Amino acid sequence: MKKILFCIFAIILASGCSLKEHSFTEIEKDAYFKDAQQAQTVLFGLYRDLTPDAMYGYHLSLYFTLGTDEAKVTGNTIENYRNVPSNAYTSTEDEVQNTWKALYSAIYDANDFIERLSVAVNDFSASEKNLAAVYMAEARTLRALFYFELVRWWKNVSLITSTADSKKHPSTFVQTDPAEVYAFIENELKYAISVLPYASDDPYRASNDFRISKGGAMGLLAKVYATWAGYPMLNTAKWEECAKVCKTLVESGKHSLLDNYEDLWKNSGSSTWDPRESLIEVSFYTAAITGNGSTDCSGRIGKWNGASIAEGAWPSGRAAANWIVLPSFAKNWTDYNNDKRWALSMADYKYTVVNGQMVKDQLLKVTENGTQRPGYLTDALPDGVSASFRKPFNNGITPAKWDIVKYETQANAVTDANLSNFNWYILRYADVLLLYAEALNEWQQGPTPDAFAAVNMVRRRGYGLSVNTASSLCDLDNSLAYEEFRQAVRDERAHELCFEGHRRQDLIRWGIYYETIRGAYQDLVNWHENAPDYYRIVDYTIKGKNELLPIPQREMDLMEQYRQNPNW
Repeated sequence: MKKILFCIFAIILASGCSLKEHSFTEIEKDAYFKDAQQAQTVLFGLYRDLTPDAMYGYHLSLYFTLGTDEAKVTGNTIENYRNVPSNAYTSTEDEVQNTWKALYSAIYDANDFIERLSVAVNDFSASEKNLAAVYMAEARTLRALFYFELVRWWKNVSLITSTADSKKHPSTFVQTDPAEVYAFIENELKYAISVLPYASDDPYRASNDFRISKGGAMGLLAKVYATWAGYPMLNTAKWEECAKVCKTLVESGKHSLLDNYEDLWKNSGSSTWDPRESLIEVSFYTAAITGNGSTDCSGRIGKWNGASIAEGAWPSGRAAANWIVLPSFAKNWTDYNNDKRWALSMADYKYTVVNGQMVKDQLLKVTENGTQRPGYLTDALPDGVSASFRKPFNNGITPAKWDIVKYETQANAVTDANLSNFNWYILRYADVLLLYAEALNEWQQGPTPDAFAAVNMVRRRGYGLSVNTASSLCDLDNSLAYEEFRQAVRDERAHELCFEGHRRQDLIRWGIYYETIRGAYQDLVNWHENAPDYYRIVDYTIKGKNELLPIPQREMDLMEQYRQNPNW
């Protein structure tokens, strides 16, 4: 299924463009709406829009999401690729322009698919019309996702719902009220929820691997409501709606947590589709890298954000490991001895070559009684340990969830220094459970039994326990009040979802992004005297500015009625 999804699209795709342009080759695409099978082929093109560098292949997964209290970009300068993760960039930044462009190109593709299918379906057979309804719901969910990324990263964007509107003169474009954009997303997802089947009992599609189903649309709507309720929108009435859609999804029984947390990362490295927990997942696959971006459908997952791999150490190539975990985050995760996610999430090692053989090399070497042994991050965590124990971790810990050596299967391997076939989770069921707990607490101004149940299920799985059995080892104290429970859920999101691209947007919607950056800097001061030198983001982050990306300068020049985001 994966090879079908991401190798067939070259026949129907052209290069991505900006607001007033379109990306499908019209003559070729006309031939792909004669029946449901051909419509599905074009639909796969919308899924293909998820994979480029400017989308989840790099920017929306790894690049824009850096710069939090959990992780930073490698090094102690703001040069080259380090400027965006350090907030040291301007509105002329190519990456910002390219992602804006890619999102609007994807929206054009979705609009075009929806318009064409709306006409073509009249000639479909009765059974094909059922399939067409599902395809329409998939397309509208993807369009909602594209708009969600636009509105939460930029806020002040244009709502373009037809291909004709995309082709208007740039001077006519205006920025839509963000509340209207959110309402449009909400409407799209409610429609999709009413049409799509759950992944586990889909009677329509021969395969729904890595495709949108009801649970994915419901989970995305919950995420939209939680973002809408937070900064900068602050529509707190949406907490109730978030809680209700989460409740429906949870009580459906159609999704669950995997028994073993590590299986998530085994699945990612082997391209294994398991819809129990995976709600929306970007599937990357290229048999061999050709250098042609329109046919290569691999991402940078594991290469940019996995354990470091030296040149020649591993058949599928080196890994630069440019995502660096803050040692203060590791230390602040206090129950690291019992919470199994801690060790599974952070790599205190790298892969090197010694005498022609790959070696797993610990960052720390400890000498005790004249004998050297490998040192571990746990050696550096206790209060009062030597500064020399802590120094190697200032700029060396990397995420371990996408460790290529550990999780890449031979069948899913692709040889390239920058690209891999690891998948990316946009939304997991664990995320929904935590949103449910958060929404109930915010709506009711205090935690309910269902809120405790939801967060405790996530914690129990993280501790390697049965999710349905109470445990004094990890369950939250049921006497927690509103503020305490809110902080507990925020901490749990940091632990369960660390390095998965959620933290920055979480901090923004909670209205504490700037304050958290300042706090992380102080934590690094307390960790080691040289650690703050590697956290350059603190020098460039401005409250009321870096919560949003700048409108690309090219768009500002073309769209005369646009106004730039604050402080840019």
